[in-house]
Amino acid sequence: MMELRQLRYFIAVAEELHFTRAAARMHIGQPPLSHAIQMLEDDIGAQLFERTKRSVKLTVAGQLFLQDARRIIALTESARDTAKKAAQGETGELRIGFTFSTPFTSLFSNVIKHYRARYPEVNLSFHEMSTNRQLEQIEKQQLDLGFIRPPDGSTEGNMKFNHLQLSLLRRDPLMVVLPITHALSKKKKLGLKELADESFIMYPHKAGTGIYPQVMRLCQALGFSPKIAHEVGEASTIIGLVASDCGVSILPGSFERLQMDGVCYRPLSDSNATTSLLLARPQGSSNPLIQAFSALALKQAQLKTR
Repeated sequence: MMELRQLRYFIAVAEELHFTRAAARMHIGQPPLSHAIQMLEDDIGAQLFERTKRSVKLTVAGQLFLQDARRIIALTESARDTAKKAAQGETGELRIGFTFSTPFTSLFSNVIKHYRARYPEVNLSFHEMSTNRQLEQIEKQQLDLGFIRPPDGSTEGNMKFNHLQLSLLRRDPLMVVLPITHALSKKKKLGLKELADESFIMYPHKAGTGIYPQVMRLCQALGFSPKIAHEVGEASTIIGLVASDCGVSILPGSFERLQMDGVCYRPLSDSNATTSLLLARPQGSSNPLIQAFSALALKQAQLKTR
């Protein structure tokens, strides 16, 4: 059976057209080199060189074989380099999920920018979806990792969820979204209790966001249940309905960047009115792509908190 070693010996002889020089180039003796070429010719069933005492020339078969031999060696080296880069997390594809509010955080853009600069050969595919759907997709290995809010609306940092690991990246204040004409818009901060009589515009309960259960729990802890006037699936629609004076809403502070006429944002004064941005990935994953991305994301998160 033909070996890569034999192909390299053949290419050396074909380029040098001299067995002694080819042997020195390949750091072996001339007899073993001559034997390897003879074995190669026997295996192929064709003479590759015309040999005389004074010269070595490629036969027609040898000339054609040289082209293929070079291609095989080049492909082998390419495959080796690809495998090495993949093992180091430098090539491949990474499927990243993120919640609707994530792109409005500077951390997300910083992580993606630094990762693309450091690992330009990794193809990134992005998927916007709710927290719960991301967790399901990662469990099913249809996503590699995700930027999520706490699935139960809690404010915990590092935690485990089934077979996933969740790591805290940052905390965001919860903001009240108000019509600019609302009486409470004159205040710099609001207590959640002040919204007890307001009509709320929220994500649907079944949307799988972490904000819905968190808002419900915070309100109930203060002795009231929010009156939900409308449930819509897009943050831009929620804010648009607020601008239309259809009610108020509570969203992560990152949405403050989404400015719209007729709307203002006010922070909540309640100490526990915050939401976390977490990085979710498979527990104990040995995938070098996931490991490299996670390390970079956590490092960027630490830099942003200093």
